[in-house]
Amino acid sequence: TKKAAPKKAAKAAPKKAAAPKKAAAPKKAAAPKKAAAPKKAAAPKKAAAPKKAAAPKKAAAPKKAAAPKKAAPKKAAAPKKAVAPKKAAAPKKAAAPKKKAARKPNAAFMKELTPSPALAAVIGSKGVPRTMAVKKIWDYIKANKLQDAKNKRMINADAKLSPVFGGKAQISMFDMAKLLTSHLS
Repeated sequence: TKKAAPKKAAKAAPKKAAAPKKAAAPKKAAAPKKAAAPKKAAAPKKAAAPKKAAAPKKAAAPKKAAAPKKAAPKKAAAPKKAVAPKKAAAPKKAAAPKKKAARKPNAAFMKELTPSPALAAVIGSKGVPRTMAVKKIWDYIKANKLQDAKNKRMINADAKLSPVFGGKAQISMFDMAKLLTSHLS
């Protein structure tokens, strides 16, 4: 039994030397170093275990690459095609800055409408398009400070606007266009 003990120690020593030490690798500063515990000879790491070789490449793949391909004859027109797009591109750039035709206004919005006597007191009796009638109402509201101070969506009616708003003291700005419809003809 005395001879067997030195053999185990002799075998364990080369395995320890063969295993790379991790002392050279940087360690985190937060982790305190632990005292090195003696390694047990009963559970040595297998350094001699060969790694499995990568799966051999399929033989079909190299054969496909090595298989002779039918070479298509190069066309003499290929360089001409490369030159042709350059020539064609130059006229397109020149044609790009075309100006679009001016937008035509919709005739329905530009149609002059006659305001009712109640609305004429605010915007005038002259016939105006619906868009201008709304603009003139807003000019009147802003000039007389008729927008509610807390809720700007609400419009307070004064003596002139009250008949236009149907006798209501306050309306929403979104209801104003609906109420103007009945006063324009």
